[in-house]
Amino acid sequence: MGIVNKLGLEKSVILLAAVVSYVGAFLANISVALPLIARELAMSNILQNWVATIFLLSIAALSIPLGKLTSKYGLKKSLLIGIIFTLIGVIISCFSNTSYMLLFSRVVQGIGIAIINVASMALIVSAVPPETREQALGLNIAGVYIGLSSAPVIGGFVIYYLGWQSVFYVMLPFLLVSAYLCYALDDEWTMYDGSIDKLGSLIYMFGILLFVYGFTIINTSLGIILLVIGLALLICFAYIELRIDNPIFEVRLFKNARFSSSNLASLISYLATFVITYIVTYHFQYIMGLDSQMSGLLLIVTPVMMAIIAPISGRISDKIDPQKLAAIGMGFVTVAILILCFLDETTPLYLIIIAMFLQGLGYGLFSTPNTNAIMSSVPKEETGTASASLAAMRVIGQTLSIGLLTVIFAYIMGNVPIVPENYPLLMASSRISCIVSAILCVIAVCASLVGLRSDVEYET
Repeated sequence: MGIVNKLGLEKSVILLAAVVSYVGAFLANISVALPLIARELAMSNILQNWVATIFLLSIAALSIPLGKLTSKYGLKKSLLIGIIFTLIGVIISCFSNTSYMLLFSRVVQGIGIAIINVASMALIVSAVPPETREQALGLNIAGVYIGLSSAPVIGGFVIYYLGWQSVFYVMLPFLLVSAYLCYALDDEWTMYDGSIDKLGSLIYMFGILLFVYGFTIINTSLGIILLVIGLALLICFAYIELRIDNPIFEVRLFKNARFSSSNLASLISYLATFVITYIVTYHFQYIMGLDSQMSGLLLIVTPVMMAIIAPISGRISDKIDPQKLAAIGMGFVTVAILILCFLDETTPLYLIIIAMFLQGLGYGLFSTPNTNAIMSSVPKEETGTASASLAAMRVIGQTLSIGLLTVIFAYIMGNVPIVPENYPLLMASSRISCIVSAILCVIAVCASLVGLRSDVEYET
């Protein structure tokens, strides 16, 4: 159609992927709205974390099965369905007046973003030639970080004047534009024509749901039981996938050291870092008494650095091994989180900003090379699987990261509202979370370097 003819297919695909990635990142980073949502909907500290967790958990449960499904039934068609689901979920959020209605809307959004995450990355790999693909991936990741950076600023501003529902209103134009861009694409991309492993898909979904939910309540006997059952189901899933002809997820890819170590580094990096935004948000609004508008302006530091550095790191990785560059990036992130391990009511604002700057710099250096290492380590027919794996590692890491904070809240604070008399416990919880995150960052550095021994690389 008109806009595709003017831009060309390649540019249209890159623009579409960037817009939908922006929407997904924005909806994942509504931490600035949580204090107000908790007050107006009478949520406890545990339940308000679930506004983020249930969104991410929905994505985590669907990302792996969607790898083959989107490749089989068409990337364009799948992406359009994902956009429609997300649009419906956002509309429900705009009219949510109870905590459970809001949580339901976040599940619907999560389903849509799960489809978007897998289909958009695979679409770039399929429609963009190898010589410009790395730059396209960098721009796509930049879209993610622009979404992360604008979410606190735009969200904080509109929330301050229009209420927390407005953080969802602002996504409607982007979703409508992306729906038009997707519909306007004339081509369709299918990369898989085999059967779909329905049993494996169900086992994976139930396994990841029970594992992650059990992790979030691991301080209870029920949580331990669910976590063990979930882990057993995931092991069963891997066993089945290794023994069938058309697995929903090609587990054998993890025999490739570059692929497996880069995925592990991605998982651990998100587990270590995603919670930091929530810790800093709670510190700004609860401990420092800042409003949502000012908090949003301050929170922009980390994602803006990510957005600036991510495309540059893609070019740098032409000269430096991507996994070595990723390890250097995670080293900067480790230093940033170590600074926040001493967070309390006397911590000066400039020190928090320095930590946020270093985190953005480091993660910008890490993300694009790590993504490129994953996508270039598999043959073309498995790009959908690699894309699904990348999406799964990201959202599972993010979900477990918020789950980690929820568990620490439960141990240190209990299931209580965040009110002034509980602020000392809130700060203690934040410090413990940062210590755990710093340890995980060191592990991510090591994981990034493991795959250096592998020279397997494909021109996908």
